[in-house]
Amino acid sequence: MPIKTIFLDRDGVINEEVEYLSKIKDFKFIKGVFEACAYLSSLGYKLIIITNQSGIARELLSEHDFDQISKWMINQFTKNGVTILDIFHCPHHPKSGCICRKPKPGMLLNAKEKYNVDMKNSWLIGDKENDVKAANNAGIRNTILVRSGHNIDELNSKSSFILNSIKEVNQAIKK
Repeated sequence: MPIKTIFLDRDGVINEEVEYLSKIKDFKFIKGVFEACAYLSSLGYKLIIITNQSGIARELLSEHDFDQISKWMINQFTKNGVTILDIFHCPHHPKSGCICRKPKPGMLLNAKEKYNVDMKNSWLIGDKENDVKAANNAGIRNTILVRSGHNIDELNSKSSFILNSIKEVNQAIKK
């Protein structure tokens, strides 16, 4: 049976934007993220994180560093009563031409295949237009951009909703 999913970008959505985050000590959760994710889970959505991590290709952090941060982050969600189904990441350089780096839909399509995701009834929450493009390229039309990460060209955005941060998600995704 297909599952409905909320795909979450990491940097700027879950945690404060830090250029090439490589250490747990620099990871700061966006205020209200645990409550917002608990709310989304209560609506029956599974949560999957999708994140570009070109710092790995640039050798500013290793796969091991990324894995350690991810394990710690998932543990923090668990401590706050939230289950993260999985994390998909693209470790490639922006100029690599890979199919997984957003705005290409590779990570989303891999998640769809692995978990039988119902893309039509799923959402993506990101902080860049490339997140929206990746969602649309994967068949997801329900999108939210948050202002807590990068600057957004709000007049030209293809996003369904623009919110100040993930803590306002209940304004867009309702019971």
